[in-house]
Parts: sequence; structure tokens; C-alpha cells
Amino acid sequence: MAHSQECPAKSFSTRDAVTRERESRRSGIMDSKDVDLSVALGRLRLRNPVMPASGTFGYGKEYSDFLNLQDLGAILVKGTTLHPKIGSFQPRFTEIARCASFLNIGLQNVGVENFISDKLPYLRQFGTPVIVNISGESVDDFIKLAERLDHTPGVSAIEINLTCPNVKEGGVQFSANPDMTFRVVQSVRNATGLAIISKFSPSGADSTVLAKACEEAKADAVCPNYNIVGMAIDIHTRRSKLGKNLMGAVGGPWKKLSLSDWYGRWLRRFESL
Repeated sequence: MAHSQECPAKSFSTRDAVTRERESRRSGIMDSKDVDLSVALGRLRLRNPVMPASGTFGYGKEYSDFLNLQDLGAILVKGTTLHPKIGSFQPRFTEIARCASFLNIGLQNVGVENFISDKLPYLRQFGTPVIVNISGESVDDFIKLAERLDHTPGVSAIEINLTCPNVKEGGVQFSANPDMTFRVVQSVRNATGLAIISKFSPSGADSTVLAKACEEAKADAVCPNYNIVGMAIDIHTRRSKLGKNLMGAVGGPWKKLSLSDWYGRWLRRFESL
């Protein structure tokens, strides 16, 4: 008797779903309930894979008039440091080849404490996972940032900016050395239970070696397509257009170049097996 009572409910649910699917096909419009775009980012689950790159989206509020932040898979805020930074002086951008730009922002941000007290409360209302990009001048900086964010309500993951200059080692990027990359990621992993994304530039060491170091240090994911470092000279002053010799590049063909770099490196590895 119990079996006969359950059957109608199950049959109705199946028939209802089939009816919706047929109606969707006739109308050419798919119901959002019929499509699962969710993805796993290590221990973090996102409703879809769409998220802004750190540094391009401010703290989210700046773009809230243009899109619903609830529609994003995650909100990736700009680089955050232990203390506020005013960033580089103007100019910060210069166009190259009419298709891309060099930039020198200087990690302008409000600092981790101001982010938690002033920026994060606004983001919590959307229920969208917040990923905080952290930048430091030493391994200790990264540890302190991770510890501060670890139990902060509303923070779902941490992205480590491994292209920061290691001040104690003469200013070389952390990601220029696989051993240092491993040390930073492992230190952050020991300091937090949040999901970790390791972000580095293809301008440094072998990307596949860096990715392997991040994996061994227990990172949940890698972002290997950070700014390619370059330079632009003003032909009249014979100086760097942005006041520094090396700058990050955005736009242009960088994604294609990065994909080609990864493909070539992995192909050579497989061929050597």
C-alpha cells in the first residue's frame, strides 16, 4: 500500500519535468533549472564559473549598477595588503600597439582591516562567494593576511598574488623561484582552511614547474595567466612611459600566448616520457 502511494508522486514529478522540457524545446528557450553550470574549485563550490579577474572589478560595488552580483559564480576583489597603499602616481596606463596596455597600479587598496569593516559587509548581502586576492612583501605578510581572513564571515577563498616582489630577497618575484613559490603557498595553507588559488605570471619560471609546486603545497587551483611583464619607452624622453622599467601588460594577445606556452611545455613533457 505504501508503494502504491509513492508511485503517483514520482510519476507526476517525472511527467512534469518531461512536459517542461518539451515546452522549452518548442519555445527555443531553456529554463535555468534545466542547466547546471556549477563548478568545483577545490573545496569551494560555485554556482557557475563566471568571475571577474582581481583588480578589474574593484570591490564589486563599483559595478553593481551594471550587473546583478548574485549572477556571478564568485566576486574576486582587488589585491589586498596588510596596510593601506595609495599606489603608483599617475600616469598608470599606457597604450601599446593600439590593442593592449601596460599598467603600473602599485597595489592601491584600503588594507585588510578596512576591507573587512567597510567593503565586505556590502558583498555579504548577495550570497555570492567572495575571493580575496592577497599581496605581501614577505612570507610573513602572506601568513598574517591568511590568518586574518580565515575565520572572517563572507570570505570563501584566498588568491595568492605570487608576482609580488620579495623584499627580503632583493625584490625578485616570489613566483620566480619554485621553492619560494612552494614555501609561500604551503605557509598560507597552514594558516587557513579556505580554498586557495595560486596566481603567477608566465614571465617567471617554467609555468608547469610552478603549477606542480603549488599543487604539492596543497593549493586548490592555479591562475597561471597573470600579467606578462613588459616595457614601453617614450621616444622623446628616452625613459619608461610609466616611470618604472618593468610593467604588467593587459589586453591584447596575452591569453593566446599563455595558452601556447602551456601547450608547448606540456607537449614536450609528454614527448619525453
